Amino acid sequence: MQEVFLDYGDGVMPINVPESATVVRYGETFTDPPEVDPFAATRHALENPLGMKPLRELAKAGDKVVISFPDRVKGGAHPKAHRRVAIPLIVEILQEAGVALEDITLLCAVGLHRHNTHQELLWYLGKDIVSMFWPERIVMHDAADPAGIVHLGSDEMGNVVDCNRLLAEADLSILIGHVQGNPYGGYSGGYKMAVTGTTSWDSIRSHHNPTTMHRDDYLPASTHSHMRHQFDSIGKAMEQALGKRFFAVDAVVGTHAQVLGVYAGALDEVQKASWPLAAQRTDVTLDTDEPFDVLVFGLPRAFHYGPGMGTNPILMLQSIAAQLTRCYGVFHEHGVIIAPSVCDGWFNPAWFPSYERVYLKLQELSDFADVFDYQDELANDPDAIFRYRFDYAYHPGHALSMVSMGAIAHQRTNAVLIPGATSPGYARGMGCIPTKTYNDALRYAERYVGKNPRILVTPEAFRSAGVHLHLR
Repeated sequence: MQEVFLDYGDGVMPINVPESATVVRYGETFTDPPEVDPFAATRHALENPLGMKPLRELAKAGDKVVISFPDRVKGGAHPKAHRRVAIPLIVEILQEAGVALEDITLLCAVGLHRHNTHQELLWYLGKDIVSMFWPERIVMHDAADPAGIVHLGSDEMGNVVDCNRLLAEADLSILIGHVQGNPYGGYSGGYKMAVTGTTSWDSIRSHHNPTTMHRDDYLPASTHSHMRHQFDSIGKAMEQALGKRFFAVDAVVGTHAQVLGVYAGALDEVQKASWPLAAQRTDVTLDTDEPFDVLVFGLPRAFHYGPGMGTNPILMLQSIAAQLTRCYGVFHEHGVIIAPSVCDGWFNPAWFPSYERVYLKLQELSDFADVFDYQDELANDPDAIFRYRFDYAYHPGHALSMVSMGAIAHQRTNAVLIPGATSPGYARGMGCIPTKTYNDALRYAERYVGKNPRILVTPEAFRSAGVHLHLR
């Protein structure tokens, strides 16, 4: 037997799995492509952009420039993290071109995520960058600010096209992105950065909904999904309506947010150039041609969306489905997931104030996807909107998009088992089956997959950037 330690609340849950089980670990199952010097790579990319002129030729004195960057959720906070390296280098080039520092604004592309605090900005951007722009010229995108959103109509697919007003009205709009494996559309970065980070709920619900996410092409995670086509379509429609192209500065980042390569220029060209390296890092082929019957991983209490992500019932199921999406290429259709969670019902109302209300609405519905029938009521709740705009909380529409992802876990499996749930009613409330122990869960799984199932364990699923698994 192999002993494996799964994340479980604030600690770990030790389990034993057969020697025949496949355990995916960084450094054993896969490694990243070589890290590059991010300073040299970023300078080279900025001097040799794809499909656009260099910034020093695009910018001039008197221009208003907006640099949009990802929020705290992903991307790393170490001294060589992409945002911390790229922003000073971009500012240096802009000033050399004659742009005044007071004409440069940093826009945090939070989308429906919570606004970041001053302390959080210091953590992941560093004191030097924050001091240069704080407080007037570090701005949080506000997806619910009527005056802060420019409505640009619809794209050719029928998606709503909106844009942050600062980004729309700038003489030069620069987007910093991370090209990293993501269940939503294959990779972060590229057009996804603009479309999910700098638009409105009306625009985001065009793609973060059951109609898009419950399609067969949504799994396994890839850039060929309908969702990715929507990202590209909305992003290109934004540029066309605004009469300008966004200048991207994207880094392919590794398991621990180290920079593997940097690409700058037109968004479509940057996507085309960066995705092959991102695939080398993200796509992991296992040494087997047989799919697995049981997928096992644990849920910590806190990970990228914030404290309580592994205990908030909606986010618990969203995390489970997201990992399934990453692993669907090696998963037996209608297999079983075993995901230990303390599942104590802590919603973290300070960060996620709308989630308990959405959870209670789910208890009235036969199909979780039907919650979108109540989207106007739930996503426009005045108190929740106020909390998003002024009290560092997630937008209420975020909960609905998370339900869309979570429902996939039930559509594509025979059972989702939650060992160790301390308030098992919350697991049942999300359609899962609580068990006392991992061994109890495995015995339950055998009802569906038989004795001696093929077991896949991904113990590092939420400790670092995930990978997308494929059969040989």
